[in-house]
Amino acid sequence: MTTTFADLGVPNDIVGTLSRQGITEPFPIQAAVIRDALAGRDVSGRAPTGSGKTLAFGIPILTNVAKSTPNKPRALVLAPTRELAEQIRRELLPLGKTRRRFIGSVYGGVGYGPQIQSLRRGVDVLVACPGRLLDLIEQGHVDLSTVQMAVIDEADRMADMGFLPDVKRILDLTPRSRVTWLFSATLDGDVAVLRKRYQKDPVTHSVGSEFDDHSDARHYFWKVGAKERIAEAAAVIEAGGPAIVFCRTRRGVDRVAKQLEQAGVSASSIHGGRSQSQRTRALKGFADGRVAALVATDVAARGIHVSGVETVIHFDPADDAKAYLHRSGRTARAGASGVVLSLVSEEVVGATKALQRSIGIDAPFTKPDTAQLSEGGFRIDPSVRPKPRTRPMKRPKNHSGKSGKGRGNRQRHQYYS
Repeated sequence: MTTTFADLGVPNDIVGTLSRQGITEPFPIQAAVIRDALAGRDVSGRAPTGSGKTLAFGIPILTNVAKSTPNKPRALVLAPTRELAEQIRRELLPLGKTRRRFIGSVYGGVGYGPQIQSLRRGVDVLVACPGRLLDLIEQGHVDLSTVQMAVIDEADRMADMGFLPDVKRILDLTPRSRVTWLFSATLDGDVAVLRKRYQKDPVTHSVGSEFDDHSDARHYFWKVGAKERIAEAAAVIEAGGPAIVFCRTRRGVDRVAKQLEQAGVSASSIHGGRSQSQRTRALKGFADGRVAALVATDVAARGIHVSGVETVIHFDPADDAKAYLHRSGRTARAGASGVVLSLVSEEVVGATKALQRSIGIDAPFTKPDTAQLSEGGFRIDPSVRPKPRTRPMKRPKNHSGKSGKGRGNRQRHQYYS
């Protein structure tokens, strides 16, 4: 028998809001977590990215959070990246409107003024990156003494990025009586320290395996020369649809984006060296379907949550298994299919084989053949090769994804983390 949000104890007004968005059945992590969270239990949730975690904590927050007073939020959500913080805020906005609760976000890379003004008006649910939040606390613009609920999202990514000392400083400023919800792809190591220090008798819910970030994607490893990677990547993107292309360095991202444009593929870049407005425009252009390829460093592996990504391309190899899985998790989200393609030059064959063994992926090294990827949910003609672009790409009239190149540029919607 199918569980509904109402069965989990979600109030009727929120159920109606979700239904109007086309969300009628909870994902597994939501079905597992919501009832305990609504009851005020501390919760640790382990689930891969793209599994619906934002609503798993967002619904209980908006159900129970009280109204704030100026500069004193009542619920706090900590996120590791600017993009993720903003996407959480947007995902929760409809629920906040239903419940007449204001949701604000604070993160670096943008001016302080609008964030300070928002806090003065009163933010009921504050979504924040640790660094900017601590700055605002030190300046006297945020007081966490009335926080009822605290969420640490992507806790393992927080640890990877060195944010745990900041997270601890922030949580130490909240009341001991708060409830604490922690979400992560893994719950061991540094994340276990957070659980022990800040949660009281937490209930733990696990969905899927630790390596679910690759379970619904088909993985291909093409052995290509370093100079052929651009041509092969361009062919796949042009024929197969929207793709995220990962490079190791900021300079590499900018170079590859420029070369893809020269090869006839519309591309934008996103990395830590770009301003927040540049990163926001790049992500929006990709989500809206105006850009076919988003070229990114690993900083975006957890910060980008966009549905409809057909392909992830490892232009440069990932540093380790965790990085590979985080990158690859941008496709095949929420039960959809997808393709993960690694372009392997001769000098990294050995390291890539070791990576395959550590993840448990048994895939041969093959020569480039775009026809292979028809298994992944789309058909690519091996003869298709993009032509250099001489004028800006026009937005296709048909965004349904049912005809020609329009498929590569169709509307894509940002999805919940």
